[in-house]
Amino acid sequence: MSRLTHTGAASGPYAPPVPVRALTAVSADGARLHVEVHGPENAPAVVLAHGWTCSTAFWAAQIRDLAADHRVIAYDQRGHGRSPASALCGTEALADDLEAVLAATLAPGEKAVLVGHSMGGMALMATAGRARFREHAAAALLCSTASSRLVAEAKVVPLVAGRLRTWLTGRILRSRAPLGPVTPVAMRVLKYGTMGAGSSPVMVEACARIVHACPRQVRYAWSRVLGLLDLDHGVRELTVPTAVLVGAEDRMTPPVHARALVAALPNCVGVTELPGLGHMTPVEAPELVTARMRELVAAYVHIKEGA
Repeated sequence: MSRLTHTGAASGPYAPPVPVRALTAVSADGARLHVEVHGPENAPAVVLAHGWTCSTAFWAAQIRDLAADHRVIAYDQRGHGRSPASALCGTEALADDLEAVLAATLAPGEKAVLVGHSMGGMALMATAGRARFREHAAAALLCSTASSRLVAEAKVVPLVAGRLRTWLTGRILRSRAPLGPVTPVAMRVLKYGTMGAGSSPVMVEACARIVHACPRQVRYAWSRVLGLLDLDHGVRELTVPTAVLVGAEDRMTPPVHARALVAALPNCVGVTELPGLGHMTPVEAPELVTARMRELVAAYVHIKEGA
């Protein structure tokens, strides 16, 4: 049974939709990336980049809604979902991979709204200064993400900020322990660390199945990248209209990060702080996140007449 079978709910709004077509994008170092395209071919485009330990299944609710009248492009980060693992992990790899996806799915000069959640947002920041990003990005949405100081600012460990909390957080982040099956205990742990207290059981289970499907070697390799993350320069390169969204109860990337992004972005077009929500905002508040995407498309993506 393939790993993808376990990456989402079996039915309902969080079940992974079937793409119109799937393809493989090849990154600069030869890494192969699973890419899905949903919706009408000539519709305005949205590109979705998921976060650490997730997959295209994370965007199921957004894809299901947007694909009615948008072309939705989602891809698995290397080592996640159906993209094979690679020896190379780092912010340059994130940028190379996003560039490869844009090249494989968008026509020359075609514009899209680019959306990144958590590590996916970091992929946008890492790519922001590159020519292909500037060719294709009409606007961006950064969901529940940060550019630096991930370990120091995280609130997963319920202690006051300081050296002890930072050390313990780093140990948890870099854990090699297997996550094991999705059990009620495992879901309670995941909910505490990544979701708001009001998250429904179906939301928690959908996220747990996605996260637990990520191989622990991949989880560990990317945790080391996140622990040393410094993309502050990438934020300053993100010159397209960019919106920021965060859950007020996010323990992984608390609102302090969103406020820092807003202060540093050259062209911020709004920040949304969602009360009671945690780190998994696209799953916890699918309608609100999708609505923000639609607003950005309507404002900044212009389709040629007759398309």
